[in-house]
Amino acid sequence: MYQEKIINPPSGYLALVLFLGLLATAIFCFAAESFVFGSIILTLDFLLVMPGLIIVNPNESKVLTLFGQYVGTVKSDGFFWVNPFTSKSKLSLRARNLNGQQLKVNDKMGNPIEIAAVIVWQVKETAKATFAVENYLQYVNIQSEAAVRHLANSFAYDNMEDESAEITLKDGAEKVSVLLEEELNERLSRAGIEVIEARISHLAYAQEIASAMLQRQQATAVIAARRLIVEGAVGMVEMALEKLSQKGIVELDEERKAAMVSNLLVVLCGDRHVQPVVNTGTLYN
Repeated sequence: MYQEKIINPPSGYLALVLFLGLLATAIFCFAAESFVFGSIILTLDFLLVMPGLIIVNPNESKVLTLFGQYVGTVKSDGFFWVNPFTSKSKLSLRARNLNGQQLKVNDKMGNPIEIAAVIVWQVKETAKATFAVENYLQYVNIQSEAAVRHLANSFAYDNMEDESAEITLKDGAEKVSVLLEEELNERLSRAGIEVIEARISHLAYAQEIASAMLQRQQATAVIAARRLIVEGAVGMVEMALEKLSQKGIVELDEERKAAMVSNLLVVLCGDRHVQPVVNTGTLYN
């Protein structure tokens, strides 16, 4: 595995002055009809001086190889002169966004879901990105898709089927993002890639089960709401009986208490308005 080697070549301005001086000398030789010396100087100028001049822009680098050997990487921005026989490959160090496509996979419980992720990454080690993999851009795309698939297979979509799950894809967004970032850094370290941030950008049930899961969620919500209504109604009935007993407003036997409890629960727990019935007789008629 190649390890990155940072080099700081000499400034290119001195080489530029030398190039212009040799060019002027060659022109003078041609003017003096000394074509042999002028040709030699001009050839040396364009073969040995000019090819060594390089410009490195901010957040870019130049990877240098000489006859198949890795020489080093220039990361400092500026104007430099290097060995004219070296091959120079430009490599961007800027942060890049990878907006992953929507993948259809199964979660931990086997439910088909759609998932996609947004990944922010940059080249950290130019030697690995250049020599360790065939195409580091393609490598990032494929490994990112594999990591997202593995993450989806490792956790349930929500707690509806796995109530004991501490982390789910839907509710554990922060933890899931941290785990995805760690796995991506592990997978992409071979190519010298550093993942700055990774987050789930799309998460939903697949279309074939989306309607069924929506009905299930609605049923769960209705049951939870009914449970709260019943708990509140029981408390109100208990409070009403207790207040009537404390203040001695009316004395009810067990049968009338049961009837009162039944009526109050119907009124409080019903999902429709109750039509009152006025009893003009006694409590027992």
